[in-house]
Amino acid sequence: MSLHIETPLLASRPLSLASGLDIWLKLDALQPSGSFKLRGIGLACETYASQGKRRFVSSSGGNAGIAVAYAGRSLGLAVTVVVPETTTERAKQLIRQEQAEVIVHGKAWHEANALALSLLGDDDAYIHPFDDPLLWQGHASMIDEVAISGFKPDAVVVAVGGGGLLSGVCEGLARNGWNQVPVFAVETAGAASLAAAMAQKAWVALDSVQTVATSLAAKQVCKRAFEWSQERVVYSHVVSDQDALDACERFLSDQRILVEPACGAALALAYAPSETLKRYSRVLVVVCGGVTATIDQIRQWRTTA
Repeated sequence: MSLHIETPLLASRPLSLASGLDIWLKLDALQPSGSFKLRGIGLACETYASQGKRRFVSSSGGNAGIAVAYAGRSLGLAVTVVVPETTTERAKQLIRQEQAEVIVHGKAWHEANALALSLLGDDDAYIHPFDDPLLWQGHASMIDEVAISGFKPDAVVVAVGGGGLLSGVCEGLARNGWNQVPVFAVETAGAASLAAAMAQKAWVALDSVQTVATSLAAKQVCKRAFEWSQERVVYSHVVSDQDALDACERFLSDQRILVEPACGAALALAYAPSETLKRYSRVLVVVCGGVTATIDQIRQWRTTA
C-alpha cells in the first residue's frame, strides 16, 4: 500500500469566476505529510527500505523533510534531516513530530545538503528533495489520478522550485498520452531559476536566491526539469512574493485551505491568468501544499514583501 493517498480533484467556482477560466484543483495539500512531496518520497523510501536500508538521510527546508520523516516513521526506520538556518521553527517541529532527528546547518539548502551527504553510511539511503527519478515517478501519480477520473485539462499550472514537481507532472502527462497539454511553470521573482535557464536555453544556476517562498529557493532546477522545458511545451511565468502571499490568503478564504507561498505562486497565476493562459479553457492547478506556513506568518510577510 502506498504511503500517499489519492487526493481530491474538484472544480473551483471562486477561482473560475476570478479568472474567467474553468479552474480545477488537484488538492495535494491534503496528503498526510501536508504536501505532494509524499508521493515521490514515499515511493523512494519504500524502494530503499526493500533494499535493506535502515536509515533515511535527507536535506530540506521543510516539506521534503517532513515527507521523509513521515515515511520513515511509517516504515519503522530512523530518519535524519539536515535543514538550513532559514528553516522555520514550525517546520523543524513538524519534522521532529515524526520522530526524526533534525540537524541545522548552513545558510542555504546546498550547504545543508553537503552535510547530509557526508553523514551517509553503508546502511543509509540518501533521499534527495527533488532530483531523483523515483521522486518523479511517484509525483506523476497525481496525473494518473486525474486521467482515471475522466477529466482532461487543456493546461496544467505548477509551482517550480527544484523542479521535482514539474518533472513528475511532465512524466505523468507523457505516460497518459497527454504530450500536447502545456505546463505553466510558476516561480517567484527572487528564485526564478527555471526562467533563467529557459531564457538562456542552458542549464544555468542563479548566483543567489531571495524569496519568502522558501520551498522554491533553489539556485538551479534539476537537469531533468530543464530538459522537459526543452522537450515539450512549458511556459515560464514569474510572480512577485506579494502576489504569492495575496493568493495564499485569498485561497484560504475561497477554499478554506491554508497553503504556503510556494503554492501561492501557482495560485497567483490562476487568480490573474496571463494572456497565454487565457488561450486555454480547462485549467488544472496543482495545489502542492505546505504545512509549514501559518496565517500569522503569511500576514507578517505581506507587510514586508
